[in-house]
Amino acid sequence: MRGIAFVGFKKSGKTTTIEAVARVLKERGYRVAIAKSMHVDFDREGSDTWRFSKVADAVLVRANDTDALLFNAKDINALFSMVSADFLLLEGFKSVQHVPKIICARNEEDVRELNDGLAVAVSGVIASAGADGVEGLPVIDATKEPEKLADLVEKRAFMLPNIDCGLCGFECAEMARMIVRGEKTTKDCVVLSQKPKVTVRIDGQVLPMKDWVQELVEKTIKGMLSAMKGYREGRRIEIVIRED
Repeated sequence: MRGIAFVGFKKSGKTTTIEAVARVLKERGYRVAIAKSMHVDFDREGSDTWRFSKVADAVLVRANDTDALLFNAKDINALFSMVSADFLLLEGFKSVQHVPKIICARNEEDVRELNDGLAVAVSGVIASAGADGVEGLPVIDATKEPEKLADLVEKRAFMLPNIDCGLCGFECAEMARMIVRGEKTTKDCVVLSQKPKVTVRIDGQVLPMKDWVQELVEKTIKGMLSAMKGYREGRRIEIVIRED
């Protein structure tokens, strides 16, 4: 799954920009997911769903207009692991540092304030004003050239594991900045480029694991199974744990 964040202040055109890009990507046959960062309480205190969430791990809601899954993810990785798509478009999430960003700006000051080295383009309100480039970044008007912005997302979007394993010699944030600058590619991420010896899936989603964790799991499982009849060294081992 490739990801990109659309960051900007209020009334900067984030929603309009994401909507335009998502529509083009969908027309091209991609599966698209959108994650929105909200600064308000989504589930009102005292409501039925709020009460249910206090006693359940997850709450499913079926309404007339849409369905929803309410749960509390322990971190960003856990939240994003719930998604299965070709592209994950993030609205907001300014603090995320392992994906590239498109700055939706109202003016040049917004761009200077929001550019943390992960920006690959500028869009939003400033684009409708006719700006060509800001701070060395291309300005693309999503309302007039959504295909051009979608092309850029196809080419530049990526998502690092965000586990700071250090195997590449850098933390994910710095590796992401080097990829944006063209100094590295996702192939330089050891976790993404190498086929893991141990793969753990939770509800179908791969759980990223550092090398030492993989080694620990591998040796522990092989150590427990080695004395059992039927165990053969060098064979593929598959274990399924059900919680029901």
